[in-house]
Amino acid sequence: MAIRKIVKIDEEKCNGCGLCVPGCAEGAIKIIDGKARLLADNLCDGLGNCLGHCPQDAIEIIEREADEFDEEIVEKHLQALNKGQTHQPHSNGGGCPGTRAMAIQRGEDKGVSNSASIGDIEIKIKPQLSQWPVQLMLVPERASYFDGKELLVTADCVPFAYPNYHLDLLKNKSVVVGCPKLDDINYYVEKLTNIIENNDVTGITVAHMEVPCCNGIVMAVNEAVRRSRKKIIINKVKILINGEKES
Repeated sequence: MAIRKIVKIDEEKCNGCGLCVPGCAEGAIKIIDGKARLLADNLCDGLGNCLGHCPQDAIEIIEREADEFDEEIVEKHLQALNKGQTHQPHSNGGGCPGTRAMAIQRGEDKGVSNSASIGDIEIKIKPQLSQWPVQLMLVPERASYFDGKELLVTADCVPFAYPNYHLDLLKNKSVVVGCPKLDDINYYVEKLTNIIENNDVTGITVAHMEVPCCNGIVMAVNEAVRRSRKKIIINKVKILINGEKES
């Protein structure tokens, strides 16, 4: 053992969101009993790539006596994770319930369809979401709800700006949502590439805002399709700040 830099997780601050898990390339962090925990000292390289993904500021790099970082053990650990498909941020066995992957079954319309009243206008649109979670940082790279569907890659401001999002864009599609300005585009490219490679995605629609920073999500989709080497048509939809769709 030696004095070296290593991750420290404050369990009182941690809310179990799991955003740090995909940020750790060595798979050293796992959500256990609703908290992020370091699995073993020799899995942590001490570089702190997970720091920027924690919204609670619960992770820091400290110096303490710890086992040396072991690349061979990390490689075996990652192979075991990939074999067991436990490399996903949250499996059905634990973690944050709010990010547990699931398909949403929709039955026949029972009065939740489009309707409008006279006077104060009330509109009810049947929800079109067919999966959970939707955040690109949290969705699994392999899921049944991706197969045989077009993938909608949405900049996260789009559903707020575009009032007809559910019926015009989301209907009959799987979806991932992200912010190209606030998140790591390289991670987006890698994650989208893996989703495209590991699932039967029939096409991709990328919905983005007109603001320049939103072009990053379009670039990420283009690069992911290129890396996957699949012949997939990309449909690009630009939403204006005033809520209209650019024709």
